[in-house]
Amino acid sequence: MIDNTKLEATLMRLPGFERLVSCDRLSAGASRETYRLLVVMNGAERKLALRRAEGEGVSAMSAGPGLNGEAKLFAAARAAGVPGPEVLLVLQPEDGLGSGFFMEWISGETLGGKIARGPEFAEVRKSLARQCGEILARLHQVDVKTSELDAMLETLTPEAFVQRTYERYLALGTPQPMIDFTAQWLLANLPKAERLTLVHSDYRNGNLIVDPEKGVVAVLDWELAHVGDPMRDLGWLVTRSWRFGVADKEVGGFGDLDNLIAGYESVSGTTVDRAAVRFWELFGSFWWAVSTLSMGQSFRDGSETSLERPAIGRRSSECQIDCVNMLIPGPVVKAEAAPESLSGTDLPRSDELLVGIRDFLRGDAVKPMSARDQFLARVGANALDIVLREISQGAEARAFEMQALHGLFGQWGELQAQREKLCRAIRTGEIDTGREDLQAYLRQSVYAQVMIDQPGYAGAAECGQNA
Repeated sequence: MIDNTKLEATLMRLPGFERLVSCDRLSAGASRETYRLLVVMNGAERKLALRRAEGEGVSAMSAGPGLNGEAKLFAAARAAGVPGPEVLLVLQPEDGLGSGFFMEWISGETLGGKIARGPEFAEVRKSLARQCGEILARLHQVDVKTSELDAMLETLTPEAFVQRTYERYLALGTPQPMIDFTAQWLLANLPKAERLTLVHSDYRNGNLIVDPEKGVVAVLDWELAHVGDPMRDLGWLVTRSWRFGVADKEVGGFGDLDNLIAGYESVSGTTVDRAAVRFWELFGSFWWAVSTLSMGQSFRDGSETSLERPAIGRRSSECQIDCVNMLIPGPVVKAEAAPESLSGTDLPRSDELLVGIRDFLRGDAVKPMSARDQFLARVGANALDIVLREISQGAEARAFEMQALHGLFGQWGELQAQREKLCRAIRTGEIDTGREDLQAYLRQSVYAQVMIDQPGYAGAAECGQNA
């Protein structure tokens, strides 16, 4: 919780500030905190935004610039014509609030699902992909030396980015054969990256403020910025996790790739390498698959206690099924839909207890809660749905996987040990990644897991079409 007394004392440094009226943490944002403030300045109420973290604000997923660096990035991007808020005040150590900054509040929508599907955005969606391309082109034209960003930003070649992400996965100690499989493909198909520019690296639907009439009015969340291949930004924008259920619109669930590229080329004067964009689209699913597991690990080791962390950790299978669909599409066996409750005469059964808690979290529990706690209650209810599906489908999925692993190795073994053995074989080249039985195992095991974790995910439906 933020200390409002310290907050108000810090705000006194703003010219014209009189008093703090309210401070609300927004539900979005699992890695850093964002607050909406209502203040009185020069006799009138005004909204501000606060972006903060307890420490330096450096992301665990990247050696990014930290929050103080993010404030400088906002300024440099605005100067280059990238829409974004004006930074008003940067936190200092003596403020006792951690690191971060205050900025102007920009009205608009940030929820990716609403932007992709909301009827009020129907008209602006027609031009939104092209506008996103134009903005990215201006972003990539920022002179990192003149703006002195080069001193604080890391340079990452495509190979270094893949290797770093892969090393993060290996350090987790969780065998995920599809992640190993994807890593080997990426390392064997690296793009040339003939130019290196400022890269936002989290430019996607959900990190943009969109107005129903104006389109993009702000680009947010620069915590992963670095110097690298500019095609990373185009590929991340079309990564499947950020389409919010609109599978036929590659760009953020709201637009077409051709329009994104046309906008980019019209401003940049360069020709987009479409193969590189596809590489970074796949890398996006690979990177997010690893990052979600990292978030789950942060809950397990106690460094992060929010319920969001383990819930996000179970989203890795979504990203892995996207890798399956891009690299090794093919037939799968579709499991029966999970029943609401299991058979048995025990009163009450475990699944009945879970259903009761889930329904309470979605109903009566949220009524007196703050917006943040309502969000966490929904996260908790969704997590219980995962547990219920695990109870009803998990044993069958594990038995199927054990049988497939036995077919690959010709011997039985404990499931975790067999997965680890397969991961090592993929890493060392001991097993041919072109083997049909290996690819069939990867497809089926990832599909079975995503049907437990998130059966409504678009990638699961795409894969299930081959059932």
